[in-house]
Amino acid sequence: MTEKSTVRSVTYDLLRSLQLTTVFGNPGSTEQTFLQEFPDDFQYVLALQEASAIAMADAFAQVTRRPALVNLHSSAGLGNALGNLVAAYRGNTPLIVTSGQQHRELLIGEPYLGNREATTMPKPWVKWSYEPARAQDVPEAFLRAYAVALQPPTGPVYLSIPMDDWNQPLAGFTRTRTVSDRVAPDPVRLRTFAERISASRRPALVFGPEVDRAGGWNAAVALAEKLRAAVYGAPLLDRASFPEDHPLFGGPLGMSVKTISDRLAGHDLVIVIGAEVFRYYPYVPGDYLPAGTELLHITADPAVASYARMGDSLLGDTKTAIELLFDLVEEGAARTAPEPVPRPRQLPQTPSSPLTPPEVYATLSKIRPPDAVIVNESTSTMAQQIEWLPTTRTGSFFATASGGIGWGTPAAVGVALGDLANGVSRPVIGLIGDGSFQYSVQGIWTAAQHQLPIVYVVMRNQEYSILKSFAVLEETPGVPGLDLPGIDIASLARGYGCRTAEVETTEELEKAFNAALHADTTTVIVVSTQPQKAML
Repeated sequence: MTEKSTVRSVTYDLLRSLQLTTVFGNPGSTEQTFLQEFPDDFQYVLALQEASAIAMADAFAQVTRRPALVNLHSSAGLGNALGNLVAAYRGNTPLIVTSGQQHRELLIGEPYLGNREATTMPKPWVKWSYEPARAQDVPEAFLRAYAVALQPPTGPVYLSIPMDDWNQPLAGFTRTRTVSDRVAPDPVRLRTFAERISASRRPALVFGPEVDRAGGWNAAVALAEKLRAAVYGAPLLDRASFPEDHPLFGGPLGMSVKTISDRLAGHDLVIVIGAEVFRYYPYVPGDYLPAGTELLHITADPAVASYARMGDSLLGDTKTAIELLFDLVEEGAARTAPEPVPRPRQLPQTPSSPLTPPEVYATLSKIRPPDAVIVNESTSTMAQQIEWLPTTRTGSFFATASGGIGWGTPAAVGVALGDLANGVSRPVIGLIGDGSFQYSVQGIWTAAQHQLPIVYVVMRNQEYSILKSFAVLEETPGVPGLDLPGIDIASLARGYGCRTAEVETTEELEKAFNAALHADTTTVIVVSTQPQKAML
């Protein structure tokens, strides 16, 4: 006997055709009609908290370069997930986020677990939010959600689906289609940009996360070398888009108005590609650009172009734009190449106790496999990480795009699962602060259950160091709640099924890290460190 065709069966067939066969989630009662008789050719990745599910899916989508599917529980689960939904939106990650809605028969009476004003709740952190008017519209809603998530600027979308819709009869859905995911820049305006770049005496390039997301790493290197231009990392990067050990790399641009303007002094033209102009935090007043400096801006996101504080903008796919610019700009042979930026890399003459973050990173730099990927959420030590553990390959650095914490630990899980889906084997290193680790510590359970090759290096300084740095900058003494004593991180990690090691010296760290690289599951290494004043 042929199985009855329902909204559920038709939707699963559609999801197969879209390669959306991995579902990240934490199941609830209003989602069970969707998840019943879960197909053998689908994978359900269980996170123990909804914010972790979003972060895992976010990183998975970034690594696989295709949308990912998340299933949350009604408004309660969506509420738990919102913090990391902000990160996915800011990071332009294509996610299809779904949650269950109560039975249509009950909705008029505001039932328990009803998703009140369901389409409003995730705004403004989704590109599109929808609850189908009819059960028969569910498959087409998924198809539209897929198209919206994938079209530039890419980003998360949301569907609220009543629990009784899934079992409704539906003969089939055949109106599948494909959509473009790249928009070419205006050729006339691009040519004008190329002419201004060619005429520049001392240009600077600022490459942002869009470049690496678009697969433009190699094109960015080629353009910089042709122009002989200095390259800076965009502020507060969530993806690196240029090798940070390259002779043209001048380091991170900074975070404040004053710092960025000071770094750009002496350049007559700044070309920002694939980044905001700029991500500022904290507020330190200064000139937005040095006197005599002009700015060109290329981005795939109209919103990012609209709220830039200065410069002339061009919309278009960043990889395409860079490749076209390469052919249009003149060779920069007449320019004097910028001097390589000195890397002081200063360490204490005798080992510290506890270790300093530079000592930790210096040790890891000696033993990090060249193909390793880094997920960073040690917010007070980002500058030291770039100094000692520079990103040298495309797709090998990830951080949160939102400024919130609690993303990095589960995101490392998503990276590792994405590598498995791509057939790639490489170590994943999670550099996590002890404060950040507590926001989503349950994420390591999923890592252990899947026996993922993740090495978490948790730097335990027993405080929110980044917030203490801000307190000094903002002259706000006496802020409470900035110390974190008494957390036994290793015991927590063992309780979730991970291998653990607690280290005090560089020798112990090197031994524990090498052992973790050859382990058959996830390892959490807890390193006692001194607080690090953040470079703001």
